[in-house]
Amino acid sequence: MTYLDSSALNVALPTIHRDLHAGVSDLQWIADAYLLVLASLLMLSGSIGDRFGRRRAFTIGLVVFTLGSALCSAAPTVGSLIGFRMAQALGGCLLVPASLSIIRNVFTDARERARAVGIWSAIFGLGIAAGPIIGGALVSNVGWRSVFWVNVPIGLVAAALARRILPESRATRPRAFDPIGQVLMIVLFATVTYGVIEGPVSGWASGRSIATFCAGGVALVALLAVERRRVEPLLEAHFFRSPQFSAATFIAVACFIAFSGFLFVNTLYLQEVRGDSALLAGTTILPTTVTVAACALVTGRLMGRFGARMPLSVGGICIAIGGALLLDLEPRTSLVQLVIAYGVLGCGFGLINPPITHTGVSGMPPERAGVASAITSSSRQFGSVLGVAIMGSMVSATALGTGNVTGAAAIRFTTSSHLSWMVLVACGVACTLTALTCTGRWGLAAAARVYRDEPHPVTSGAHE
Repeated sequence: MTYLDSSALNVALPTIHRDLHAGVSDLQWIADAYLLVLASLLMLSGSIGDRFGRRRAFTIGLVVFTLGSALCSAAPTVGSLIGFRMAQALGGCLLVPASLSIIRNVFTDARERARAVGIWSAIFGLGIAAGPIIGGALVSNVGWRSVFWVNVPIGLVAAALARRILPESRATRPRAFDPIGQVLMIVLFATVTYGVIEGPVSGWASGRSIATFCAGGVALVALLAVERRRVEPLLEAHFFRSPQFSAATFIAVACFIAFSGFLFVNTLYLQEVRGDSALLAGTTILPTTVTVAACALVTGRLMGRFGARMPLSVGGICIAIGGALLLDLEPRTSLVQLVIAYGVLGCGFGLINPPITHTGVSGMPPERAGVASAITSSSRQFGSVLGVAIMGSMVSATALGTGNVTGAAAIRFTTSSHLSWMVLVACGVACTLTALTCTGRWGLAAAARVYRDEPHPVTSGAHE
């Protein structure tokens, strides 16, 4: 429900733009409001399930997500839709970690657990692949509001089944809450996102933009200072001494900057510039979404045979090539070129995403793997936030009217989008170079030395 909703929303954005008279920055906030809450609270939500009960957290997440979906479907204005998207995200951030924790707790046999987690992971690919088609069909035949209200009956049934079927479980020793670190992380993510989205509107050198980015810098410095003194910090700065973990975090951010930014800008291009319907746009994106799902399924075998370095580096190359194929994008670029570019990009995203968590936890003690995987998951979400903010801002200067963009305006849009495709190329190259440099035997050995020779502050007398 969460993955399907996120991918279906992309094809609904142009219709929302016309119906609610939203600008590009408004569309960015509609997409990013959900992602921003998710990135900020994902690590906290995992601890909530461990402390108060995973079934309880999962059920509450379903109810809140369903209620948020119902509110989104009835939103009368852009501002209310953005607010309701944030409410929807409060439920979504409970669903993902709680669902995985439940699976790990229910399936005690290692082989069964591996199969169950594999099915759980495949849902990501299924949601990404099916979202544009289902969303396009709903928007074209019913309207953009149906993308949200279709969640309501599913969520209510799922919540009822969860209470009857799922066993309750808690962690024997849940991590302590870190309220100061949580607030500082929210401030950091929010100020950076606000500054990037609103920069083209208010001016990059305006007092508001400068003050926003300065506030983000202060939040970052304060976060690092506070977290160094906590026994169980929200953000384990010590992890970043591991080349493997730092590489995984950086690749997660870069990959999802490319992925979410591509989906956002490309959806505007297909519907606003080419004049495609929502259904046709969703169908055109299929080469990306289907190859994401297909490559994600085979990446596990590649990792077992070649390690994480190969899929990470090849995936980065594919993203760079796919972005390069769009550098000469025009209002009437041939469908063949688009399909090839979309398919190559899908291969890149599908190859990179699965090894990220594996790379991040490699060389770590088992008791720290959960926190490390939560940080990499948050990095994915923050990368998605930045992708929509950065690449959307690159085309926000192009005026979008109440109808399709034609003539000189269409040329301006595609010309401004070229810088976005350069970002894709840069992200792909950065992923490949990082994978080649920091993963593999050297990175794994360095990570092992970090956790063997440099103990966590808990063992060295650190204090709250």
